Amino acid sequence: MTLDRLFHWARIQGEGRTYQPLLAGLRETTFPALERAGGHPWGAWYGLFGLRSNELIVVTSWPLDAAPSGLIAGHLPAGAKVLEQYSFVPTVRPETDTPITRPGLYVFRFFDVHHRDASEVAALSHEAWTTFENTADYRAEPQALFAERDRTRDPDDTAATGTMLLLTWYDGLESWQRSRTPAPEARENFRRRAELTRGTLAIATRLVET
Repeated sequence: MTLDRLFHWARIQGEGRTYQPLLAGLRETTFPALERAGGHPWGAWYGLFGLRSNELIVVTSWPLDAAPSGLIAGHLPAGAKVLEQYSFVPTVRPETDTPITRPGLYVFRFFDVHHRDASEVAALSHEAWTTFENTADYRAEPQALFAERDRTRDPDDTAATGTMLLLTWYDGLESWQRSRTPAPEARENFRRRAELTRGTLAIATRLVET
């Protein structure tokens, strides 16, 4: 069953050279304000590849009818700003919005897709994971596959495009590298999924405590 929650993804930049002052400000100011408004942090990550040293990715969980974009922008620490943001809903994962706590490498992979293909992308991914994450060759576990909340605004527009987001946990970079050659069953599903995507972007990160 699909989890009935809204997940807000934000790339936030602080004033300093590193992310630590930004994280301290988020803990002191932003996260308490969001919790008072009905949301809570699902996770926060700093970049290994693909983010500046003073940026964080912050994902928060909300009721489906929430409008978190303005709330987050309005309660940031002094000098911080949102550079990019999305409102997502889960497809086949996650099944809970319990905050993420496991240390390791987390890779965010964005897919540019036609909205009409989002359900098929989710189904192909879910089937592939049965072999992808059950192997002794590496340690990996997909945490989430999100689709944009507003993708059904105009169901008659079959050419409409948008973004899906896959978040995968690995125990380290070596597992990520080995997972590039998964079991044949998973590889075939990933090939079919790639045929449905118009482009991808990956960001490698590590989790920080919120």
